[in-house]
Amino acid sequence: MPASREPVSRTGKPNPVDIHVGSRVRLRRTLLGFSQEKLGEAVGLTFQQIQKYERGANRIGASRMYALSRVLDVPVAF
Repeated sequence: MPASREPVSRTGKPNPVDIHVGSRVRLRRTLLGFSQEKLGEAVGLTFQQIQKYERGANRIGASRMYALSRVLDVPVAF
């Protein structure tokens, strides 16, 4: 059976991979001194969406990950 593509599991908890990716975004954002609002503005999102990404509640798509990596000045693999 293929792995779920949903960011939230059937138990209602975010996927551990999405949590890890979100925590890396949060780490880099805070190291740069960016607020969620400032990061959101830089990539065309609301601060609420940045919050969801950082918590792992929403999965970050490839093109959005690329945009975030450019703004945060890190490789996508960070």
